[in-house]
Amino acid sequence: MTAMFRTLRNHWKKSAFAVCVLSYGGHWLYGKHCDNILRREACLLARDFGRQLMAPQEQLRKATVILNPAACNGKANNLFEKNAAPILHLAGVEITLVKTDYEGQAKKLMELLEHTDILIVAGGDGTMQEVITGLLRRPDQEKMSGIPIGFIPLGSTNSLSPSLHLLNDNKVKDITSATLSILRGVTVPLDVLQIKGEKDQPVFALMGLQWGAFRDAASKISKYWYLGPLKTYAAHWFSTLREWPLVRDISISHLAPTLRPPDQPFEKPPRPSLLYRIARRLKNYWNPPIEGKPEQWKEEKLSTLELLVQTHNNNPRINDSLVIHAEPDNFSVADFITVGFVVSFKMNAKTKDPIIFSKNSTILEASACRLQLPEGAGGFYNIDNEEYEAMPVEVRLLPRKLRFFISAERRAQFLSLTQGEKDIKNDNSTETT
Repeated sequence: MTAMFRTLRNHWKKSAFAVCVLSYGGHWLYGKHCDNILRREACLLARDFGRQLMAPQEQLRKATVILNPAACNGKANNLFEKNAAPILHLAGVEITLVKTDYEGQAKKLMELLEHTDILIVAGGDGTMQEVITGLLRRPDQEKMSGIPIGFIPLGSTNSLSPSLHLLNDNKVKDITSATLSILRGVTVPLDVLQIKGEKDQPVFALMGLQWGAFRDAASKISKYWYLGPLKTYAAHWFSTLREWPLVRDISISHLAPTLRPPDQPFEKPPRPSLLYRIARRLKNYWNPPIEGKPEQWKEEKLSTLELLVQTHNNNPRINDSLVIHAEPDNFSVADFITVGFVVSFKMNAKTKDPIIFSKNSTILEASACRLQLPEGAGGFYNIDNEEYEAMPVEVRLLPRKLRFFISAERRAQFLSLTQGEKDIKNDNSTETT
């Protein structure tokens, strides 16, 4: 024992290095062991689903998986095969796995999608945005939008995950929990934004559209990788050197929001009889329905540093509405750099509301809006973390357009928050009366 302590004392540098290596190795092995336990527990639960009895005429559920192997820096395929695929197979789900080879291919694959019971998106924000855009561009989108969608978070950014699952710091647990929620079959309807320019086909988003100085600076952060933790500050500071102030005038026309009816369980309505359909067509032919009132658009002139149009999919909502945030135009250079750092950090963090604006920002609720950009504004929109050329667009809310699988815990939390929001609104209206 004395000789061992003498050796450690005489070679303390090597001893310290060995302790660090052993500590790191032990921590790494312990993490792998915990991941294996999580996978084993998830597989046991999936096996229980697979052992359920089926009726003689009942068929296996068919699931089409759109997998982006390039997500998460090329690790997505390995993550799916190790954590999600065994759960789906043990549960008795018939899987058709489709891997994308290039950006934009998921949109084209949605044009070829045939009948499936479940549509699973395994990737990040970009893959999800492509899938829903391709799905809702189809001529039969009314029928296809009834297919429940599962989201397995494999990307570097997964903005939809906080809406559907209770997130953890463990990637394996997030993936297995998301896959098990697909097997349990609990769904929630989510709103979709339809973003349409003057010429191009519409683009669809689940989270929102962002445009302005913060977005432009955030897109250039990777250029300053050599500055390490200071790269975010540097990107915003260099933006102010080229041009200041970064405020832009914008015209927004919007429609008032509508009251949101209570969520109802999804049920496919029975098809009317042939005689009823013939009578309805004849009635519409001889007595055409009267068109509704013209839409009342209200115009707002704003001078803003940053604009964000987003859904309420991450938060409780009382109205069928989208939210328009516009930052004030009185930012100093120091404020711009500080707030820009916070916004960029939250965009990359696992937060329920990844983009939080300052207290003085203008907030508008609307069911639709039209954005008219100043001449020569240029730049790009950030639509669900995908870049599109900035141009005048109309953004329209499609309430409860798609159904997504959600974990039971997240759904219970969401319902309690929604009920609390309604109680607060009722209390405020009573006090006003």
